[in-house]
Amino acid sequence: MYPNDGFRELERQECLRLLAKVPVGRIVHTRQALPAVLPVNFSLDGDGAVLLCTSAASELARAVDGTVVAFEADEVDAVAHSGWSVVVTGAAAVVRDPEEHERLTRTGPRSWAPSPEEVFVRIEPELVTGRELVGGRSLYGVHLSP
Repeated sequence: MYPNDGFRELERQECLRLLAKVPVGRIVHTRQALPAVLPVNFSLDGDGAVLLCTSAASELARAVDGTVVAFEADEVDAVAHSGWSVVVTGAAAVVRDPEEHERLTRTGPRSWAPSPEEVFVRIEPELVTGRELVGGRSLYGVHLSP
């Protein structure tokens, strides 16, 4: 995907393993025909789907339901100039099945901004890509060993 530019492509399972380590990512969707990016807390379901919890009345729930979105999370070490980034692209949908909603109420993510009526949004992991910086530089311009 990328030429040898100091980055290493990550396999799907490694991407999902890394995603499970961080609590916050960014969802990319369309708002008024323009790209919109929102930070969100999330969790992964057993099949690798990204799960969000938000207010049923939120603009986010309305904007992403039934659309294709991208979700990105990363971890960066600014001192060591290292890190990784993972992008999940797929169809997003508000979970409407009552049994599934109940299960996610027990096991899914909790909104950091709770509301009286919350919904879960599931992003199916149709395309999972990631890369890791392996050719970072130290503060003095010397390449670090991968």
